[in-house]
Amino acid sequence: MRLTSRGPYPVVVVIHGGCWYSEYDLTHVANFTASLSRLGVATWSLEYRRTGNPGGGWPGTFADVAHGADHLRVLARSYPLDLKRVIVIGHSAGGQLALWLAARHRLPKDSPLYASDPLRLRGIVSLAAITDMRRYRPNCGDAVNKVLGGPPEEVPDRYQQTSPIELLPLKVEQRLIQGTLDKIVPPDFARAYEAAARKEGDRVRLTLVPSAGHFDLIAPQSSAWPAVEEAVRSLLNLGKR
Repeated sequence: MRLTSRGPYPVVVVIHGGCWYSEYDLTHVANFTASLSRLGVATWSLEYRRTGNPGGGWPGTFADVAHGADHLRVLARSYPLDLKRVIVIGHSAGGQLALWLAARHRLPKDSPLYASDPLRLRGIVSLAAITDMRRYRPNCGDAVNKVLGGPPEEVPDRYQQTSPIELLPLKVEQRLIQGTLDKIVPPDFARAYEAAARKEGDRVRLTLVPSAGHFDLIAPQSSAWPAVEEAVRSLLNLGKR
């Protein structure tokens, strides 16, 4: 938890990417998270079990992220946090998890991930998110099959309960930011998701950053940072510097 001035603080929950693999942890978003803190918010960077960790995959990966977000209620007893102004920002696989957090109210009651009272979110900032679990399956070393434990033919409920595009409408404001040169999660994923979300009545806005690649979106010195900062300020009503 990073705090830079007096509260109460609006909160930005940060979820790192890495195709849900254990090789990639939250250290690679440390500078990104620190830059968010300088906007005058509290940042809560979540770690979670991933493929390759004991208990990672279905449902542990998703349960960890859910419990981490809901833990803000406990932290608010010790820190001056404004739980009425909480947004989640996620990159790549972390973007999938961020959008999924906003969709938890749509999970069936018999799901192992169901929560009767998930933390309410004010908005989501999705950075090159994996928005369609079925469609992304051939990519990133078959990461989707690994994290969900099989193809959709074998575990259809897991895809239905984790794929953001299948969980629409989220009923929370969303900002999608995508680099036009992204080869890991191509821009068409964001375009297709935006169209589907709008069709379902969600408030969603896509920003395409020219000449930006996948990792530029979490680099505070890159050309993508102004779009990230604007999205955070807009969702939290921070105003301009």
